[in-house]
Amino acid sequence: MTLGNLFRPLYEAMWNDTLSAAYLLTDATGVLVQAKEKCRWGHFWVLVAPGKHVMFAYSAKHDSEAVDKMLKGYQGYLVADAHAVYNHLYEKGEVIEVGCWAHTRRYFYKVLGSDPERARHGLSIINGLFAIERTIQGVSPPQKLAKRQSESKPLVDAFFSWCEKEAYLVLDDTPIQEAIRYALNQREALCRFLADGRLPIHNNTSERQLRREAVGRKNWLFVGSDDGGHTNATFVSLLASCELHGLEPWTYMRDLLCLYPTWPHRRVLELAPAYW
Repeated sequence: MTLGNLFRPLYEAMWNDTLSAAYLLTDATGVLVQAKEKCRWGHFWVLVAPGKHVMFAYSAKHDSEAVDKMLKGYQGYLVADAHAVYNHLYEKGEVIEVGCWAHTRRYFYKVLGSDPERARHGLSIINGLFAIERTIQGVSPPQKLAKRQSESKPLVDAFFSWCEKEAYLVLDDTPIQEAIRYALNQREALCRFLADGRLPIHNNTSERQLRREAVGRKNWLFVGSDDGGHTNATFVSLLASCELHGLEPWTYMRDLLCLYPTWPHRRVLELAPAYW
């Protein structure tokens, strides 16, 4: 806990730097917190600024207040799932929702057992989008945008035209209706990647990073307190950011502990893995 408080200025500097990114990816997962007689639930959040920082946060509740605290002052694109906890962010237009095609694809995978023909059709189009993305990995955003406009946009248009037609034919309260309804409700957000070559078409990056906490809680079962959750988030942020930049974590933490006590506070961000 003491070390967590010691490194809080570095963590906060990294967090503020993260909020300067043009787009962010986020996700959340629950965690048990030790309490008298019975454990209660807390939540870990991850916020990824691609190529710069992987930041974790802890909150006692999974609600709009936690989201507001995490993203206070942020203006830009947010790649997230369609959870209602983020909806209020998009009302003013300062935060722009970017949908996740991987989430959409999962809905149609669930339909394979009950409506295989429609499921396979939907999946074939979505998989075509992912195939195009694999061909443009590593190219510049303008090149990505051109490829998406020429090849991805016709697939997206065909997908939503098909969804609109099938929406009137499927039975209510069925998995296929749920899949189509999800896609149509998220249509605007799912189309964002067609207008900006920087944006990803899925939120898999933040989901993979969040696995650190999901795997961890299987080993340590719970955090001891809310303060323990915050301390966990501080150090996991440093370790995840080390991996992002190819730094050996043990060496980084050792050198950080040596430098940190006498390092000028105004230059603390220089100690982040992104600027190491």
